Amino acid sequence: QVQLVESGGGLVQAGGSLRLSCEASNSTDNLISMGWYRQAPGKQRELAAAITNDGRTNYADSMKGRFTISRDNAKNTVYLQMNSLKPEDTAVYYCAARRFLLLRPSGNGVDYFWGKGTLVTVSS
Repeated sequence: QVQLVESGGGLVQAGGSLRLSCEASNSTDNLISMGWYRQAPGKQRELAAAITNDGRTNYADSMKGRFTISRDNAKNTVYLQMNSLKPEDTAVYYCAARRFLLLRPSGNGVDYFWGKGTLVTVSS
């Protein structure tokens, strides 16, 4: 069973930056897609950004130009650099991974692996 451990969340002022990290361990073969979802209070979970093992990326429209996802396959780690943060970026950010298939916007599927989440709070 793949384990995903996130780090890097915290409190930041609007306009600031944070970098999230997620390290995968245990049976990490064929993790084609890794990425980050987020869920704000009272809102549905949404896919923030995803990256494949060959470097293809996908971003939610609201994060394009501000967030950058990257991946170090040798370290089984995915990163999310978040710049120009806004109060509406406040959410719990979850790392996710999937073998063989891409992450879907909904994040629904029995073959997803999930981290426990890290809280990002952006103050105005």
